[in-house]
Amino acid sequence: MKWNKLLTAVSACALSVSLIAGCGNGGSTGASGGNESGADAAGSGGDGSKKVANGELNVAVFQGGYGREYWDQVIEAFMKDHPGTKINLTASPKIAELVRPKIVAGNPPDLLYIAGGDNIPLLDGLIKDKALLDLTGIFNEDDGSGPLKDKILPGVLESRAMSPYGDGKIYLAPFNFGVLGLWYNKTLFDEKGFQPPKTWDQLFAMNAAAKENGRALFTYQGIYPGYLEEIIVPAIYDLGGQKALDQFFNYDPEFWKSDVFKQVWGNILKFANEDNGLMKGTVALNHTQAQTAFMQGKAMFIPNGTWFEDEMKDAPRENGFQFGFLGIPSFNGGSVKAQSNIEQIVIPAKAKNPELASEFLKYIYSDESIKLNAEKSKAVMAVKDAADLAKPYISESTYNVYKAVDNGMELVNGTFQTVAKGSKYNPKDDVYKAISSLVNKQMTLEEYGQKMYDMYTEVSNELKEAK
Repeated sequence: MKWNKLLTAVSACALSVSLIAGCGNGGSTGASGGNESGADAAGSGGDGSKKVANGELNVAVFQGGYGREYWDQVIEAFMKDHPGTKINLTASPKIAELVRPKIVAGNPPDLLYIAGGDNIPLLDGLIKDKALLDLTGIFNEDDGSGPLKDKILPGVLESRAMSPYGDGKIYLAPFNFGVLGLWYNKTLFDEKGFQPPKTWDQLFAMNAAAKENGRALFTYQGIYPGYLEEIIVPAIYDLGGQKALDQFFNYDPEFWKSDVFKQVWGNILKFANEDNGLMKGTVALNHTQAQTAFMQGKAMFIPNGTWFEDEMKDAPRENGFQFGFLGIPSFNGGSVKAQSNIEQIVIPAKAKNPELASEFLKYIYSDESIKLNAEKSKAVMAVKDAADLAKPYISESTYNVYKAVDNGMELVNGTFQTVAKGSKYNPKDDVYKAISSLVNKQMTLEEYGQKMYDMYTEVSNELKEAK
């Protein structure tokens, strides 16, 4: 993959965490081996297995579209390879609600995988409070085959998403890697001879064809407007390059007076304002409802990520439906772009067993774990050659999305700078949730822009005062 392009695109902005609220069932299980302790955090047993001191670990994970089966099985495998360990797993779509009281009480889980739009504020809070363990040593450690950091995709560990304080230290570990953009029904396009649009003008010109084929041009996951980030971030970069992305993610109020803002958000309004542009009822739908409607042929395009196919594997669809990935068209005929995201794993600074948590984190990056994750979650981890390791377990269409990067699709992303401690703002929510008011015509583009300008001004001032 063209990871140099990825590093260029993210620059100081970094790779983003997922805003997406996946589906799944909550639950908590405990799995145990025997009890054993020792002087070292990890040492070799006589049978070649590892012994870990103080061997009980509490792990809490987000259970979304990827499910939880991977976690159950990787924990089982780790305990088998590390006799004397016991790992207790808590998994839920609303994992933040379950663990927040424990964090407040000073008794956090030993290891956390946090994702899903409703859960991310918890992670942001841990970053603001500097309540995460420094993981730099884990990634610099050489186990005989080179340091772990050399296994991670280039540019990822240096990004703000993993090194949030700009001091070169790693506090968040990369996990699943996704490619996000617009999707379409490949069967329909092949049968009708439609070409996936490469520019926004070409995309909007397909409205007539959409109508002729009994569908709206566009829909999105209405009550979760954060999905629109998958359009907005690549479009900002397409028009304004890294400078515009830096303005957007670093709270420069002048971004909201720029032509880049007006054109990018103007496209969202164009879907809403054009006849047949937006599927009726979109704004009131959750993610699975909108995605099902798309798969049933009620809309031509929808934003989503590489988890889409597996998440909706049991959903009804129109005859012959096949997932096709477009990416995000260009305004001016440049390269088609796509957003990327990388989920994160953290060890709280107050974890009771950071040594065992560190050992388990390293285990997650083993080739066996990467393959297991692909098999059970249909996910690709943010490590070199992960897509090829995952190939036997993911669909051809999902694999092709990752390989599209090799054929010129440019990856773009970023994440919002952490706001000052005590700030009342959550810019990620404030920016995207207000888009619903635009689409519903409760707010004009000018009013929205002024609201965001005022919010950015306050957030920027808070950061200056905090320094």
